[in-house]
Amino acid sequence: MAVYLSGVGLCAPGLPDWPAGRAVLAGQRPYRRDEPMRFDRVRLPSNEARRATLTVRLALQAADEALAVAELDARRCGAVFACSGGNTEALDALCRALIQPGRPLSPSQFNHSVHNAPLGYWSIATGSLQPAVSVGAYDASFAAGLLEAFALARLEDRPVVLVAYDTPPPPALQPFRPVAAPFGVALALTPERLADGVVRLDGLRIRAGATDAMSGDLERLRLSNPAARSLPLLRGLAIGRTGAVALPYLADARLELRVEPC
Repeated sequence: MAVYLSGVGLCAPGLPDWPAGRAVLAGQRPYRRDEPMRFDRVRLPSNEARRATLTVRLALQAADEALAVAELDARRCGAVFACSGGNTEALDALCRALIQPGRPLSPSQFNHSVHNAPLGYWSIATGSLQPAVSVGAYDASFAAGLLEAFALARLEDRPVVLVAYDTPPPPALQPFRPVAAPFGVALALTPERLADGVVRLDGLRIRAGATDAMSGDLERLRLSNPAARSLPLLRGLAIGRTGAVALPYLADARLELRVEPC
């Protein structure tokens, strides 16, 4: 059982989009951590745009790029949004409000505190009414999201966009959840091959053993954010490598899949 990867979106410091990220991961240009992210693809109505948090903008930026590259209509795509902790800034604000006199809870903060808020914003931005799910699996959130998206594409026989993202929590929560840098990635998956130049993904299985890693600053980035655990897969795509990629999943096991350019 296989799916086809037709588009990639990327949004992270030093990796502002997939063309730039592909060049870095292929060794064609250096990785510069201070290169800012871009949010020029976040297309929301004005009211929602004013309320959109970094978590929302990160997810929507990556998703729009992946679908644009694949030339897919978001209204016809299922979606899987994967995030380990949701909007921790909103959660922190709500918890602080509970100890304030009168408990001044903000409706906007409450709206952003739910795990599927970015998915809701995506549905508003795109008008999609297709099957969609928001998943979280701590540091294995990208792998869990990939499994879910793979299954949805095959079982529903429809295109699916997988969007994985996480942002650093506020300082009070950093000791408990040390996510150091924002990172968003999106993969446009289809059950059938759409055109030349796409990648075939198959052979998903859970096995014991170590996961793939990077080196230097990219390895530090990989370990700094659950969504960045996707970097070994992205590196394989960037260099056009055929072979297995191992991603972190369970404590004593990894998610392995085969990547084959076609």
